[in-house]
Amino acid sequence: MVFLRDLKKYSQLAELSEQFKCPWLEYDEKIAAPMLLLVRLDLEQLKKEHWFPRSVENDRAMVIACAPGPDLAHHIKTVLGVAEVDFCVTLPGDLVRIVENNQDLNPQFPPTAGRTPLAKVRTYLAGRRSLLAHYRTLLAKSRTGLAFIRTGISFITIGLLFVRIFGAGYLLFLDVPLVVVGCVMTSDGFRWYLAARNADDGPALWTGTKIIDAPTVLEVRHQLSVPEFSRSGEIPGAAELRQNWMSLSPVMRRRYLASDRTDFAEERTLLACYRTRMAKTRTGLAFVRTGLAFVGLGFGLVRHYHASAWLTLDITLIVIGTLMVREGFLSYSSGRKAGVAGYAVAQEQSRKTSIWDFSFPHNHSVVSPMSHSLPLPVRSSHLPGIWATTGLALERTVLAERRNVMARLRTVMARARTGFSFIRTGFSIMMIGVAFVLYFHGGGLGWGLFEAVMIGGGLVLIGDGIYWSFPAEKYRQQFPYCCGDMEIGIPDYGKSVRSWRKAVFSNDGS
Repeated sequence: MVFLRDLKKYSQLAELSEQFKCPWLEYDEKIAAPMLLLVRLDLEQLKKEHWFPRSVENDRAMVIACAPGPDLAHHIKTVLGVAEVDFCVTLPGDLVRIVENNQDLNPQFPPTAGRTPLAKVRTYLAGRRSLLAHYRTLLAKSRTGLAFIRTGISFITIGLLFVRIFGAGYLLFLDVPLVVVGCVMTSDGFRWYLAARNADDGPALWTGTKIIDAPTVLEVRHQLSVPEFSRSGEIPGAAELRQNWMSLSPVMRRRYLASDRTDFAEERTLLACYRTRMAKTRTGLAFVRTGLAFVGLGFGLVRHYHASAWLTLDITLIVIGTLMVREGFLSYSSGRKAGVAGYAVAQEQSRKTSIWDFSFPHNHSVVSPMSHSLPLPVRSSHLPGIWATTGLALERTVLAERRNVMARLRTVMARARTGFSFIRTGFSIMMIGVAFVLYFHGGGLGWGLFEAVMIGGGLVLIGDGIYWSFPAEKYRQQFPYCCGDMEIGIPDYGKSVRSWRKAVFSNDGS
């Protein structure tokens, strides 16, 4: 069947050669034009006009065309600025493939699927991940500042309580330093917190592009301002072409691998967005706990001392603490949505398999029954240079997938840390209610309602946090990245990856 199809094709080429009185050729990956010539041309327009310049030398152009003629020759002379044009004839399908190959594209793929445009997309995504990492660092710094604030409040509380209990006596030599140190720590903590607070909401929570089962390509627009990401339409024939992986040329495989790495980069960026939003929620809850320290102290002083000369200070503490609690809880909803969505993405992506699962099964996942029946996509017996190009691209793609596996793990662990933050915050809320119940014994309906709300709200938040922490333990047991020895392959791209020597770094530092 294949022989008959080839025979028909060669018959058509011979007829065209006879008709236009010029030699014929068929598609070959080796057919390429000089880059300095191609950058001057619109290759998409060449597909429509059915011609392609093979070379330009000494004011003469060698051109591949489907239907050579005087009008086309005149047009080519004008475009290329040459005096003479020599033609070779080919079929329309072959000419399109010649142009696509010079665009670094597989059949039917859009211009944005070339390895250079995809590398640009990955660069933009890497920049966004760097921005998110910077913002998470600011948030971590602000949480440290909030710890300073809470410590400072403890110092101030101790100092003021000594003054209110013992008066301005000989203990002032201890009270004054405590209050001063507490004020300095509180001021310094607020300065650290404001570094993240002044960053507004940080990077927007990016939802990523909608990935469908059909093959598509991640694209970027407005590269010079604010990049916007979208996906191309379904690429006809791309899935069938990839299923025939072993018959693809090395360069065609590398194009698919570049698209895979871009999709992996999008997933890592999306997960980084979710982790950043959860980090903001943890910072907000740390602010809540700091505010609760103010509120608890203020209410405790009001209830113990009632109306006194210090009442204005007590009410001020309550107001400031309430405002802090309110601001901190503003990020709770968005962080909770990010935690749910991030866990869903990690679960969904973990269930998917790809050619890499068959070729290089993960130690942490269930090995497919087919894992030892499929041959490697690239063999060491292939032509020289294969392992330095396609093999290297394959290994980069496998490593990119491994990074995605670890990004999913980090996202689930970030969800667990956020859950633990829920627990700490809930415990802080609950303990205010419990302390009031144990210390003050009654106080009327209003105080009873206050205590019930604090204890009940705290228990709800604790329960939510425990629920969030469960998946992390499952992931920790499934993935070997949390502890144990680290093994790194020493690359030798002249050999199969299975032949690489290993360097082992033990967990104890030896």
